[in-house]
Amino acid sequence: MRHRHLITLSAFLLLACPAQALDESKLVQLIGNTHIAARPEFDQGAVPDDFFMGHIQLQLKRSPEREQALEQFIDQLHDPNSPSFHKWLTAEEFGREFGPAPQDIDAVVNWLLTHGFQIGTVYKSGMLIDFAGTAAQVRDAFHTEIHRYNVDGVEYTANASDPEIPAGLEPVVMGPASLYSFRRHAHLKRAHLTETFDGGTQYYLTPSDFATIYNVSPVWAAGITGKGQRVAVLEDSDMLMSDWQTFVSDFGLASYGGTFTTVHPNCSDPGTNGDEIEVAVDAEGVSTFAPGAAVQVAACPSTRTTDGDITAAANLLNMADPPDIFSDSYGGCEAQTTKSYQALIDSTWQQAVAEGVSVFVAAGDEGADECGYGRRYATTGISVDGTASTPYDVAVGGTDFSDVASGTASDYWSTKNSPTGGSALSYIPEIPWNGTCASNILAAYLGYASGLAFCNSAVGEGGAYQQVSDAGSGGPSSVYAKPSWQTGVLGIHGDGRRDIPDVSLFASAGVYNQSIVSCMSDATEGGVPCDYESAKDTFFSSGGGTSCSAPSFAGIQALIDQKAAARQGNPNPVLYQLAAREYGSSGSQNSGNLHSCNASNGNTVGSSCIFYDITEGDNDIPCQAGTPDCYSATGDTYGVLSTSTTEESIAYSATHGWDFATGLGSVNVTNLVNAWPVVASARLGP
Repeated sequence: MRHRHLITLSAFLLLACPAQALDESKLVQLIGNTHIAARPEFDQGAVPDDFFMGHIQLQLKRSPEREQALEQFIDQLHDPNSPSFHKWLTAEEFGREFGPAPQDIDAVVNWLLTHGFQIGTVYKSGMLIDFAGTAAQVRDAFHTEIHRYNVDGVEYTANASDPEIPAGLEPVVMGPASLYSFRRHAHLKRAHLTETFDGGTQYYLTPSDFATIYNVSPVWAAGITGKGQRVAVLEDSDMLMSDWQTFVSDFGLASYGGTFTTVHPNCSDPGTNGDEIEVAVDAEGVSTFAPGAAVQVAACPSTRTTDGDITAAANLLNMADPPDIFSDSYGGCEAQTTKSYQALIDSTWQQAVAEGVSVFVAAGDEGADECGYGRRYATTGISVDGTASTPYDVAVGGTDFSDVASGTASDYWSTKNSPTGGSALSYIPEIPWNGTCASNILAAYLGYASGLAFCNSAVGEGGAYQQVSDAGSGGPSSVYAKPSWQTGVLGIHGDGRRDIPDVSLFASAGVYNQSIVSCMSDATEGGVPCDYESAKDTFFSSGGGTSCSAPSFAGIQALIDQKAAARQGNPNPVLYQLAAREYGSSGSQNSGNLHSCNASNGNTVGSSCIFYDITEGDNDIPCQAGTPDCYSATGDTYGVLSTSTTEESIAYSATHGWDFATGLGSVNVTNLVNAWPVVASARLGP
């Protein structure tokens, strides 16, 4: 029997038969599918007609009735009282139950063939078609020209207008996910030292430090190391396997039996490129918390129309046995993500949780303005990351430690390192990661009255502190409504929006001379020797960003999955249920736990806490006076992001319970693993 999602010989024969012709004189425009940077002032003219565009991904859509049924089914998959609880689907089942009708998919494929396109893959999910063709064929089929654009000295290609398709296809076609080469970016920040802290004690966090700070060691001692769990880090580059081996060997993790493999799921080998350091941080971040897990570097090349990480995810999900957990450290803000590309991300993570795969995504490194990536100050207002903001992934934010700023570092760090490089003595009080001049904690430490005053000082206007990409991201989504599970916890806003992050872990890149050690020695891509006896090499092997916290939390999930002996799909429903018990709700606060589990308690924090509630600091960033969501004093050149432009209302401050700066906070790993519900039916297969 032919499954409708497979390109088989019988399918090709079917498509070769005459079909009812589409009326191509009746067109609909796919609004919202021109990249925001494809602007006339950057336009360098059209590309040649024979300009080849490989791996264009056509995102399809299901009927509203099927979409509603799928959302209800995903809720049931995560409801222990439902007969469907943890009865995960295969890709074929997902497509058969919730994809477009077979004849509709065939009609779309036939239309593409009619316009001369080459068909690569019709995905088993029924939601994606990979095809290729020339700029002339794209113009003929989608009624948009492909132009070259020069933005900040870099050449890109993109469609110059929103695509158009025959009206007869509109019920099933969302649109080409991307006809442009503006690619998303890695959420990684290399370590930096400011002139204020240069020359002080350096704190390079190793796996041993994290095991102490977040109380991981007891679960390792109990044999919960992630063994038997496969965690895929989604990438667009390879890395040297020897670097991962050096990392786990030098930091005492090799004995736990974790493995490392590189896979190129139904795609070509991208080789190594400038994102190799991101790959190393991701793979080693998983092993830092789950040293017994099987780490898979799943890498596909980014092309003129695709991002390698999303391609890798989609291809893995359409294989017979996908990994248990995904970690994705790439992203871009919602406003810079076209409508069809956002639909691709949403559809991919949606399919993942339906198959039982847990997805962890870096929330971003640009404070409350993810669109400000690469800028010195925000100009576009409050925004969040479009890869992290879906209802189907765990958005992981970033924290820092406050011991240096409070003058208590000697209480938390030994003067000597252990044989595995550890020197942390206990849990360390946490604050939101923020190395910008808008940070009120950093401003006070340096002697300024406020972040606003610091940003308008000579020091604050310098390059070290006036940069957007030095703070954990968070804020309300402009795309997604609030999921049913994001409720019942103190601090959650009644804004009707999907709010991020969900959780956070340490991600600082050296604000207070504290950063995370990794190993990437490939000199051709900017690597340095992984010689941790060398202060210089260690510094250049360290960094931060939510690229570090996302794979770390994916490693924590591997511990949970091993203990539960089952995949968990979307972890958020359980995370928020556990947080509701600890913090209480706005109408019924748990005052005892809020006091005991306050992260500011540091080494006296309660031993039974699952979450460490981060209540001091902010993830605010500098902005240009007069721009959206920017509060500034009269006459100032710079302001700080604010939810009000007439008074300073910081975007965003940490507070009790959930907040935009750190979500639910960070975690005591042992307590989280042991508190995770284990349901007998979870062990049953579909």
